Amino acid sequence: MDNLQKIAVVIDADNTQISKIGDVLSEISTHGRIVVKRAYGNWRKESLKNWEVEIKRLAIKAEQQFDYVTGKNATDMALVIDTIELLYSNIYDAFVIVSSDSDYTPLAVKLHESGVYVMGVGEKKTPESFRNACDEFLFLENISPAAETVPLTSSASDSEQETSVMDSISYIHNLLRKAYEAYQDEDGYTNIANAGHFLKRTKPDFDCRTYGFTKLSELLRAYPDKYEIIKCGKHAETLMYQCIIQGKKIGTGRKSSEK
Repeated sequence: MDNLQKIAVVIDADNTQISKIGDVLSEISTHGRIVVKRAYGNWRKESLKNWEVEIKRLAIKAEQQFDYVTGKNATDMALVIDTIELLYSNIYDAFVIVSSDSDYTPLAVKLHESGVYVMGVGEKKTPESFRNACDEFLFLENISPAAETVPLTSSASDSEQETSVMDSISYIHNLLRKAYEAYQDEDGYTNIANAGHFLKRTKPDFDCRTYGFTKLSELLRAYPDKYEIIKCGKHAETLMYQCIIQGKKIGTGRKSSEK
């Protein structure tokens, strides 16, 4: 699922952990460009009241779906109908269904038969039928956080605290680690250009100048305890990096390096 240009992500809010949504989108961004982000649910429900902040922060389109009959959830039907409409537009080359509900198995099968790449994201309790209907299924429990969580204080507004977390250099380091894990080659090195593209997809306002650097390679070089940078290629024109974790390099180090 690499280098996909138009990914549509549909989220069943009733069957998804809100705390994981940001990390899910970061994980999906390692595979390509997300162009549709929609979350479905009855937002008047008490159980979904905490979704508002994340939906705004992550620029997810919230689709309201009332429950027409008490005890019967209409969210899944709304999600399915919208997804089929997106499919028939012939614009998207991949669909990601975020839910642990097996009711989406027929939808995954239909998408797969139509020739698009299908990815499911859900908890390990997700029924096997839904998991096997996808080209790839990602367990929420296996997704590592892209940002370190910090306790919220009452002295600052939600927006101010969110900005502080998103703009912190530790958040960028975590994204660089995720890019490293996603794109590293057999020698354990990752192309800095690929990491830069991932940062832009995950954090559109990312700019090295925010952190006092003109280029991403300069930012990496400023943290020799976290990254090793090498030059490779016929004319040593390609910059690669490797993460250093607890003082140890992760890759095999077979490439000859020139810092």
